[in-house]
Amino acid sequence: MLVLELGILECAPSWGGSWVWRCWRGQLFSIVVFGSIVNEGYLNSASEGEEFCIYNRNPNACSYGVAVGVLAFLTCLLYLALDVYFPQISSVKDRKKAVLSDIGVSAFWAFLWFVGFCYLANQWQVSKPKDNPLNEGTDAARAAIAFSFFSIFTWSLTAALAVQRFKDLTFQEEYSTLFPTPAQP
Repeated sequence: MLVLELGILECAPSWGGSWVWRCWRGQLFSIVVFGSIVNEGYLNSASEGEEFCIYNRNPNACSYGVAVGVLAFLTCLLYLALDVYFPQISSVKDRKKAVLSDIGVSAFWAFLWFVGFCYLANQWQVSKPKDNPLNEGTDAARAAIAFSFFSIFTWSLTAALAVQRFKDLTFQEEYSTLFPTPAQP
């Protein structure tokens, strides 16, 4: 069942509800991280001809933040499609496979966001003030670090909700095995 509430598309499926956590917050946090790095994560130096990453002049730090943000956003869209399609999956075994993939992917993204948070925070900590004397883009850099941190908990909670869904599906499978529905004449 899809509900339009206050202009935000929310999903209230009968099998859980982690869509709100994964897609709404996950997409928002991903957009903040990659958007802030893309918009203000690179600086131009007057003395040098090329731009450099605000995180300790390390282009890998900016690339990691952008890549994780974009891929997490696309993962949210993929699992949004799965969440919409989920009620139409009739086989309990196929539902279990979908939920197991949800658990694995959510835990994997929580780990990637943890690595991203540690990496960006470390590179920000060792950045030299002489590289950015006007403090351009510092708020965006801090926002990317903060929302990387928030994403760890968002994806971890999504994995926990998926574990709960898996337990519910296992119970449904055992119940249908013990108490099969009688054949209709």
